[in-house]
Amino acid sequence: MSASEDRYLVVVNHEEQYSIWFADRELPAGWRPVGEAGTKQECLARIESVWTDLTPLSVRMSLSAPAAKGLPR
Repeated sequence: MSASEDRYLVVVNHEEQYSIWFADRELPAGWRPVGEAGTKQECLARIESVWTDLTPLSVRMSLSAPAAKGLPR
């Protein structure tokens, strides 16, 4: 199978960061598939359409926490 025929998965981790992974390989720890397998370009296009905020989830959560925690700003 050539690189142009490889099938990929869109994967996401606990920080809501996206990547692609070969569909026929075991996923690395901490990543889960989202959606169907596709070509590299299809998967990259899908990521571009859904991953609009590159900030990791933990940072987004800390920024949205109430400011009334008594911590100086």
